[in-house]
Amino acid sequence: MKLRLTRALTLGSYFGLLVLVTAWAAWISPSRYFPVALTLIVLAFPLLLPLRGLLHGRARAHIWAAFLSLLYFIHGVGKAYADPDERWLGLAEVGLSLGLVIGASLYVRWSAERDAEQA
Repeated sequence: MKLRLTRALTLGSYFGLLVLVTAWAAWISPSRYFPVALTLIVLAFPLLLPLRGLLHGRARAHIWAAFLSLLYFIHGVGKAYADPDERWLGLAEVGLSLGLVIGASLYVRWSAERDAEQA
């Protein structure tokens, strides 16, 4: 039951972060200085790298997704602090990235405990 909850938290936060970053860069507040395609490549593409492993429940992919989400945490804190008009987007990014870190970390920990008990 614990693994299902942490997996749901991880995947929900992951896909929420992917949708938020994509919508933010393409529709909500596109950059005035860079093309939308370049912004999407820089912001959304890294999130696609651990997708296959996350969907298959691999611990290593969860670890890498947690590390990767810390970059989005930094980006969200910076946006929330520096731009009052986009503060809500930055705070949403912070919340989703924290959910991903917490969910992925607990999933890896509890799945390792489960595997140790079964061995």
